[in-house]
Amino acid sequence: MPSKKIILIILVVITSLIIVGISVPLIFIFLGNINQEYQASKAFPALQFNSPTGIYTSPDSTNRLFVLEQIGIIKVFNNSELANKSSIFLDLSSKVYSGGELGLLGLTFHPNFTENGYFYVYYTTTGPKSVISRFSINNSDINKGNITSEQIILEIAQPYPNHNGGQIAFGPEDGYLYIALEDGGNSGDPDGNAQNKSSLLGSILRIDIDSGSPYAIPNDNPFYGNSEGWREEVWAYGLRNPWRFSFDEQTSMLWAGDVGQNSWEEINIIEKGKNYGWNIMEGEHCYLSDNCNTTGLQNPIFEYNHQFGNSITGGFIYRGTLLDPILTGKYIYGDYGQGKIWALEYESGSVKSNSLIIYTALAISSFGIDKQNELYFCSMDGYIYQIEYLS
Repeated sequence: MPSKKIILIILVVITSLIIVGISVPLIFIFLGNINQEYQASKAFPALQFNSPTGIYTSPDSTNRLFVLEQIGIIKVFNNSELANKSSIFLDLSSKVYSGGELGLLGLTFHPNFTENGYFYVYYTTTGPKSVISRFSINNSDINKGNITSEQIILEIAQPYPNHNGGQIAFGPEDGYLYIALEDGGNSGDPDGNAQNKSSLLGSILRIDIDSGSPYAIPNDNPFYGNSEGWREEVWAYGLRNPWRFSFDEQTSMLWAGDVGQNSWEEINIIEKGKNYGWNIMEGEHCYLSDNCNTTGLQNPIFEYNHQFGNSITGGFIYRGTLLDPILTGKYIYGDYGQGKIWALEYESGSVKSNSLIIYTALAISSFGIDKQNELYFCSMDGYIYQIEYLS
């Protein structure tokens, strides 16, 4: 580990380069050193899952957590560090085509779940296809979903098995369902899906599942009513593989990590109608050629190259109370390939800092929060971890 003296020297050199007018990439200024005040610890040591891909909190007054297993099973258990048993909430393994980047990838609960008992899942099936479906809880047992209640909301054919997006969540202000879809896979988006507004792939969708059959298009979607054949479900596009997005509960800003191709990982704030550049750009860099037309493209707010990590896992703005208050309001995210977790500070439209707080050496598949807004993350070793503040 570099000593504080070495880090100080690096900062002095960088400052000197800036003063004399030499451009220094943002990544080298902000990727920082490991913070000794934090460590990753097993949040529920007695519980181990089969390749967990997501963790979610119950939307009702119960203090339960739900974990997705890639093979197609949702487990539920009480949110206690002493928890020693989980039960099967829903078993979709007979429907789910899993392996690699395929499987059970997303879960969210209807804003009126306590009244209607609806929850939604994103899974992949043979084809391959991405499926977003609605289910209902069992009327006699809130810890059981009713598998016979499935109503398919949307099916999307996938040209290749890699890249499947998977995040689904309801907007905190509008109540619409947001869906992350990737570019369709293979290398470099060979079909050009992410820049094709007539395709759903490579986009964040926004649909109204309380109207229409099986859904309606909100009339304030950016391409609503267009005559060019563009998909009206699209909220934003030009994404490669948005692996996990989240809404900040205070600002309602939509944050997403977008997995890069060969060189750059991205953090984006997703906004209405924006084109995030893939496959013209990877990060802030031309992808298909040394020179490219960047007109109308939205750069990420932050990027890092594959020296520091190679597969971003999007996280959350931290709004809990157990960690150092200095992390409050910062975007906590990680890297699946290198097991690192960072805290990014974003203020007044720019990144102020990005600090590496933990190097876990774990395959971080997803982050989640509980009712108290405390942060957890899933690792492909089967355990759920938390960030522990040592001071």
